[in-house]
Amino acid sequence: MKKLEDTKIAVIGLGYVGLPLARLFSTKYKTIGYDLNSARVKRLSEGFDDTLEVDNSLLRSALDNGFKCTDDLEAIRDCDVYIVAVPTPVDVNNRPDLKPLIGASTTVGKVIAKDNIVIYESTVYPGVTEEECLPVVESVSGLKFNKDFYAGYSPERINPGDKEHTVETIKKVTSGSTPEVADFVDALYNSVLINGTHKAPSIRVAEASKIIENSQRDVNIAFMNELAKIFNAMGIDTTEVIEAASSKWNFLKYKPGLVGGHCIGVDPYYLIQKAQVYGVLPRIMTNARRLNDGMGDYVANQTLKLMNKKGVLVKDANILILGITFKENCPDCRNSKVVDIVHALSEYTGNITICDPWANAEVIKKEYGLEIIKSLDKCGEKSFDAVILAVAHNKFLDLDIRKYLKDNGILYDVKAVLPKNMVDGRL
Repeated sequence: MKKLEDTKIAVIGLGYVGLPLARLFSTKYKTIGYDLNSARVKRLSEGFDDTLEVDNSLLRSALDNGFKCTDDLEAIRDCDVYIVAVPTPVDVNNRPDLKPLIGASTTVGKVIAKDNIVIYESTVYPGVTEEECLPVVESVSGLKFNKDFYAGYSPERINPGDKEHTVETIKKVTSGSTPEVADFVDALYNSVLINGTHKAPSIRVAEASKIIENSQRDVNIAFMNELAKIFNAMGIDTTEVIEAASSKWNFLKYKPGLVGGHCIGVDPYYLIQKAQVYGVLPRIMTNARRLNDGMGDYVANQTLKLMNKKGVLVKDANILILGITFKENCPDCRNSKVVDIVHALSEYTGNITICDPWANAEVIKKEYGLEIIKSLDKCGEKSFDAVILAVAHNKFLDLDIRKYLKDNGILYDVKAVLPKNMVDGRL
């Protein structure tokens, strides 16, 4: 291993995780970002990050100071540390899909050299790094793990759209395949992080720590979603219940809602599957996933119920859905659960308008086959029989949403952010 200060880094995968990390490392080390998406690389090289995770001015400053983005494999051949930050999705049956990780490991195997280190950041179940990824690197490179090359694992903690908990400010877990490598990986991340690191005793512990972070949130949100269903059936406002309970010092203030995105709505499936390999049926996690995945249908059914109560004809009704990204003030539409609302309502009407100023219309069309509009400029007043506020973008909170409703139209607030007297129903 080279001296820390002489390290040259390649970050493989320039998405929501890889780009901010590569930009940060470039402030102290010679850093190259590698991605298979040539169009993405071109935009980044011109100083534009379409994910909005890295401010364009910061990106351009990094480029001016030597940071490079490339889709040329040869450009990363002489690096010392290879950091893999690719997605870990699930397939249509919610089974872990390791193809991006195996592909990235193959890429590393083609360029890694003696004494180099490969560090994985992708969220996985315990054992993936050493049992699935590193054998691929060995096979492709012809090098021997922990003899010719080494490994680390430092799970990502990027929260898309969060401008407070950025990669610079978060505390990161680190680990290495030998004590010496663990120290090196820890020192490498510590050198650029404001709040330091936690060095885990093994790669498997680090992998497990990451996956339970998101699984814990999933279970807690599922509990609140279950409570919302119970209290709605009782005619009790869930938000008011949570506010009252929050007066206790150790109450955890989770809220009900749609659980989409690439982390909380996906990662638990990795641990669920691996647990069953060991003969353990993770009932709480499995039930939480099932409950959270059903919330889109629940919101649609609640909306239809309110329409019926007000005498609004459901068949062929004009419905407006505000927001399709998986969270507010962010363009990330991966695993959007708003789509489930659309599909459920589509059984009753084809007149559904989706508005989202943050979402990329081409991406939504490609991923979900849905058309969206970016603003309500062309929507007249009193146009809709129902409006569902699905994502609490700031631009929506500034709107007079009820002006778009017909006189007997209903407004359903998924995020419970609007005044109670303004809405007809909310989670």
